[in-house]
Amino acid sequence: MNDASAASGSFWDARGLGSWLFTMDHKRIGLLYLWCVLGFFIVGVTLGLLIRLELIAPGPTIMGPQTYNAMFTLHGVIMIFLVVIPSIPASFGNIILPLHLGAEDVAFPRLNMFSWWLYAIGAVTALAALFTGDGPPDTGWTFYVPFSAVTSTNVSVAVAAVFILGFSSILTGLNFIVTIHRLRAPGLTWTRLSLFAWALYATAWIQLLATPILGITGLLIIAERVLDMGVFDPTRGGDPILYQHLFWIYSHPAVYIMVLPAMGVISDIIPVFARKAIFGYKTIAVSSLAIAFAGSLVWAHHMFVSGMSDTAVMVFSLLTFVVAIPSAIKVFNWVSTLYKGSIHMEPPLVFALGFIFLFTMGGITGLVLGAAGTDMHVHDTYFVVGHFHYVIFGGTGMGLFAAMHYWLPKVHGRMYNKRVATWSAVILIIGMNGLYFPMYLMGLAGMPRRYYDYLPQYTAMHEASTVGSWVVAAGLALMFVNLWRGLRSGPRVGPNPWGAATLEWTLPSPPPAHNFATEPVVERGPYDFRGVHADE
Repeated sequence: MNDASAASGSFWDARGLGSWLFTMDHKRIGLLYLWCVLGFFIVGVTLGLLIRLELIAPGPTIMGPQTYNAMFTLHGVIMIFLVVIPSIPASFGNIILPLHLGAEDVAFPRLNMFSWWLYAIGAVTALAALFTGDGPPDTGWTFYVPFSAVTSTNVSVAVAAVFILGFSSILTGLNFIVTIHRLRAPGLTWTRLSLFAWALYATAWIQLLATPILGITGLLIIAERVLDMGVFDPTRGGDPILYQHLFWIYSHPAVYIMVLPAMGVISDIIPVFARKAIFGYKTIAVSSLAIAFAGSLVWAHHMFVSGMSDTAVMVFSLLTFVVAIPSAIKVFNWVSTLYKGSIHMEPPLVFALGFIFLFTMGGITGLVLGAAGTDMHVHDTYFVVGHFHYVIFGGTGMGLFAAMHYWLPKVHGRMYNKRVATWSAVILIIGMNGLYFPMYLMGLAGMPRRYYDYLPQYTAMHEASTVGSWVVAAGLALMFVNLWRGLRSGPRVGPNPWGAATLEWTLPSPPPAHNFATEPVVERGPYDFRGVHADE
């Protein structure tokens, strides 16, 4: 099969900008997403570094309060909607899912190309919000009313960008659901799917069912600003709390759009480098579906201080603890897979271990916020900022980096410097703890989030956090430079440099333009390593 596939040529062979911008090859579309995501990631990180630099000392340092408000709004919008949500599903989901299924492409290749174009149009619209109107939005990425309805800054264009990006997410989710149901190779039963495919399947249902609520909410903000409808104005019978419900009905499930694919990446990486079948395959697969379902029921734990009834607070607090159980199952099963495994400490595994540690730090503190009694004290403090970034950057970010170090050698056919990659992972783990752990301490001490200035007693913790941001930047720079150099001129790799057992590793590196010369027949599970060896 490999010789015949190789004869069709690599998917890189067709040249010219048009061959990429109008491609229907799922691998190329995934790379387009990845390049855009990484480009916006660098912009978002730069904004974050500027925010931390402003907060290194009390009082103004490098910017004024209005600029600061715009900075953290743009940081949030770019990181959430342009980076984190599409990061793994749209990039590596597109590149790898059809290969895992033994398929030629996704179910709807033209729709897939249209999804990417919607993403590109949404990104351009978001950038337009910076340079048109009366200045960039200053509401925070949540666009809370009533401020977002009355501010003179360019909120409408930014919300329109989010609306367009939401459509891209919906179409990608729909495509993945149909692809997994209809295009599996012969013998690839549901119990032989990779756990990455299971994670994408659960994520796709959230994208399909929850994202329309975001679109409706965005349209209501525009209607408030343009038509002055009063939906959220209590003086005319509206309710600003209604906006919070609508926003979080989408945005809490969206947290799992962000982190579930990363969990799937970790579930695929750990057994490969432990040389051992995944512990509790079925429970991990079911836990992905359980997270998608239960994660849609807990939105109001963001609103414990909004005046809900005691009964509602109790119910949502209980559900928050319930949704933590499937995540805990995954962590337990990953650690159990490593137990007594024949561990090969390669860079993807180092990033995966970083994910487990950082995500667990964020998950445990999420229970502090899920318990109404403690949430009342730390709500809207830096404790929330620390928790959120441990989960999203420590979780999804490290999951994306693990996927890049695991699959990009397959995509490019070349290997990076493994020693440098390992050091970049270690530096990132140290830097993230230095950046975000002081935020927990600040929050417990009462430091409000989103504030431009602060009291002198918080200075030392802000200084430590800012220094941590510099360590993170150094780790990121080292990682990206190493990947760039390795994938351009590193040593060539064979079909299976890691000794993995899923179908993409049966193809040449890089994969051919047409995935499989003959339709593969699957006769064993994705973590059955009998007779599978890494290329020398």
